[in-house]
Amino acid sequence: MAYIGTKPTIGNFQICDAISVVNGQAAYTMQVGSVNVIPQSANHMIVSLNGTIQKPNSSFTVSGAVITFSSNLVTNDVIDFIQILGDVLDLGVPSDATVTTAKLADSSVTAAKITDATITAAKLASGTVQNQSAFKNIIINGDMSISQRSTSASSITSTGYYTIDRWNWQSDYGTVTLSQDTDVPTGQGFAKSFKADVTTAGTVGSGGTVVLRQKIEGQNLQYLKKGTSSAESLTCSFWIKSTKTGTYICELFDADNTRQISKSYTVSSSNTWEKKEITFAGDTTAAFGNDNANSLQINWYLSAGSDYTSGTLSTTWTSSTNVNRAVGQVDAQDNTSNNIYLTGIQLEAGTTASDFEFLPVDVNLERCQRYYQVLAPGGAMFIPVVQYQASYRSLAYVFPTEMRTAPTFTVGTYSGFTSFDGSDITANTIHAYKAVSYSDTNSYAVREVKLNAEL
Repeated sequence: MAYIGTKPTIGNFQICDAISVVNGQAAYTMQVGSVNVIPQSANHMIVSLNGTIQKPNSSFTVSGAVITFSSNLVTNDVIDFIQILGDVLDLGVPSDATVTTAKLADSSVTAAKITDATITAAKLASGTVQNQSAFKNIIINGDMSISQRSTSASSITSTGYYTIDRWNWQSDYGTVTLSQDTDVPTGQGFAKSFKADVTTAGTVGSGGTVVLRQKIEGQNLQYLKKGTSSAESLTCSFWIKSTKTGTYICELFDADNTRQISKSYTVSSSNTWEKKEITFAGDTTAAFGNDNANSLQINWYLSAGSDYTSGTLSTTWTSSTNVNRAVGQVDAQDNTSNNIYLTGIQLEAGTTASDFEFLPVDVNLERCQRYYQVLAPGGAMFIPVVQYQASYRSLAYVFPTEMRTAPTFTVGTYSGFTSFDGSDITANTIHAYKAVSYSDTNSYAVREVKLNAEL
């Protein structure tokens, strides 16, 4: 074949991608620049419309550097791509603003995909693509997988930390056994749950409550912008299984400013795993303290007396008034056949719940160790006590994780050491000493040192 002028080089050049036809426009014209092919014609173009390669002069024609799409295009037709065979000297621009913001915001490229033709970090952090950052879950150990203290504790009648890390049991009446259980919702990825089994029922007094809670440091909450006009909403999602059906209350309590908000949810079926989602509006009043103290508590009420139930449930942020905090709450402690399970607890910024954030076990453990640690658990190993002066023995240990604050500590028994005369403890280390006889040449050791820095 003979060419007049410059012989073209063969190659593909993609001009555009997935242009959607909107509003039933009769035709498009597009300026594509000059093509270094002689003769210039539709034979040097490849056009795909609705997934099908088109014949020249059927759906499109070419004149010089202008491609015109014929009037048989209808709304929702998609020009998949246009390619030119040859050297392209000047791409040019669409001659009639073919690709417009209005067209991008309609048809196959929708507002849901590109909210206003600009994808920003702020939009990726909220809106249609939201809650995807690492450590989005404010709750620590929401999958109930870490239990350093014990996997079961019986005859519980009072408030304290007993089994699963970070979860505080608050009780004014009745007796329960608390445990880490393997009963979990099917197919959700959870291996453990928190279980409270009523072993001695009681009658709640007017001022009594039974609550499972987690307390959260204020410095972990600053991004919520509480106390400003930009305060973030919070959404809590969790799985619950209870033999007692009816209305339950979940509450956020601002311990810095004595403010709270409560929301109700319903356990519909006895002894059945159910997923719940609750959204709390942002609080534009009173900021959380930026420190390592208790700023926010999330409370699951299991029982409450009239001092907490005789008012009107405060479903918006307000100064805390006890009678409005747990209105409608059933008494899940009134029968020894009652038990309750919880797992998959997630609290995150935003107005919708995302999938539960599973963390590697070492990461989850380290987050729990900020508040509680057991060194040499169960006496599996011993920590030596060494002589550092003529009449003193000392224990020195560097913590595997920096703790929230200097912890309290207790030690198990081994070789006679059950207590120390003094200690120097920081959030990172412990140094404790014991006076001994100058002539005492025995070797000493301790086991199971427990360090507690809970809120």
